[in-house]
Amino acid sequence: MREGKGKKARGVMLSERLLHLLREYWRICRPQGEWLFPSPALPNKPVNVRSVRTALSQATRAAGLKRKVTPHVLRHTFATHMLESGADLGLIQLLLGHSSRRSTQHYVRLHGEYLRRIKSPLDLLGKPEGQVLR
Repeated sequence: MREGKGKKARGVMLSERLLHLLREYWRICRPQGEWLFPSPALPNKPVNVRSVRTALSQATRAAGLKRKVTPHVLRHTFATHMLESGADLGLIQLLLGHSSRRSTQHYVRLHGEYLRRIKSPLDLLGKPEGQVLR
């Protein structure tokens, strides 16, 4: 895990799906040395940040996306999807390496559809968990 801004550790969980893809990549490419993604020019060094940005830009174009996508946009998107899937804001704050909950709240972008699905706890009174009064 690499330290980010403010010398804070930043990390994310490794999904089973991604682990499977990484194993498949390793099986096919068999990178030598300590880096899973070594620099093509310097195999004893990791791939550089510019190369990652270029690859992301090419993938964005290939997917037909209009918006500019950067690693930072992916970070925002990850945090937003975590929150929308029910993760606690404190956990997201820890993963993002934020000192302040306010920074994390500013970071995530909640979409209208998600906000419309949130129900008042009052609507849940007297009902089995998960059911909403209609």
